[in-house]
Amino acid sequence: TSGQHIEINATVKEQTPWKAEEIPLNIVFEDKDILVIDKPSNLVVHPGAGNHNSTLANALLHHAPEISHLPRCGLVHRLDKDTTGLMVVAKTQQAFNVLVGQLSDRLVSREYEAIVHGDIPPKGTVDEPIGRHRTQRRKMVVTTRGKQAITHYLVKKRLGPYSHLSLRLETGRTHQIRVHMQHIGHPIAGDQ
Repeated sequence: TSGQHIEINATVKEQTPWKAEEIPLNIVFEDKDILVIDKPSNLVVHPGAGNHNSTLANALLHHAPEISHLPRCGLVHRLDKDTTGLMVVAKTQQAFNVLVGQLSDRLVSREYEAIVHGDIPPKGTVDEPIGRHRTQRRKMVVTTRGKQAITHYLVKKRLGPYSHLSLRLETGRTHQIRVHMQHIGHPIAGDQ
């Protein structure tokens, strides 16, 4: 009711800092401001539930300890564990701010390639909101309760019962490509 006073006595558990680990990195480019890493498959980007170490972030902290003070150790975007590709990592606060701003303002484009099931139309756009599944909270789905997500695709080559696509994202939702391709009936080949 109105006028009630509620007192909460709680202790906030501090996040365990990510630890540096000597894990090989495939560095494509490096200067004083940024790193460009070719991330292999089966490498988680940063520690989280079920993956507390042996991540890209742990490797970056070993390679460039000066990034430990940056948000997410300079990681400005992510790739799924089983996705390979180039990742840009900030080494300074100024580079971090610029990169995050460019992603937010959609001045940077992200392009991907995927093999999907089926004979998909030659090009198209999927503009469907993505959010968490109502009961399976770790699963992302197309849902009216989700955030805007836009994926453009172009068929590069037909491969029998599959299509090789080039994809460009306007937004960066978790599992966006796999969710959108599944939604339109052309799931990514080999995706669990």
